[in-house]
Amino acid sequence: MKLIILDQAGVISQNSDTLIKTPDEWIPLPGSLQAIARLTHSGYRVVIASNQSGIGRGLIDMVTYNTINDKMHKAVNQAGGRIDAIFFCPHTNADKCSCRKPATGLFDEITQRYGVNLRNVPAIGDSLKDLQAAAAAGAIPILVLTGKGRITCTKEEIPANTQIFDNLTLAVDALVGQA
Repeated sequence: MKLIILDQAGVISQNSDTLIKTPDEWIPLPGSLQAIARLTHSGYRVVIASNQSGIGRGLIDMVTYNTINDKMHKAVNQAGGRIDAIFFCPHTNADKCSCRKPATGLFDEITQRYGVNLRNVPAIGDSLKDLQAAAAAGAIPILVLTGKGRITCTKEEIPANTQIFDNLTLAVDALVGQA
């Protein structure tokens, strides 16, 4: 089974300094929906691993979070793609949980659900936490320069084997070949 793990905000959709709190605030990045469709048509199972501290901070409730995800699923489906599952951490930094990236809890859940070793699984994110979690879980860390990516690429703590692309489209080009 071909599997890929994507972060949500900054990779698929625009990032917001104040968090995405309504469906209207969820705006896909240019080309991201088509990139997911290419992954789907190339046989990848696309899953999302995302920190969602807004839930733990009371800035967004589960009904609204699910509505935002419904909008994302519909947009991806309309582009011809599919998101197989969303794994998310609703906790804040203060909770010291095992699922909030850079911890590997979300990746552990993905491993358990799909029964796969993440050793050759690409994990695409825009933050240092995304890359650290991917590397710690044994996945292939891939940084996109959208969202927080341009700031992240200047940090010394980036895992040594991190691949860097301007955006999700170019990362997908490298994974599945150019059209």
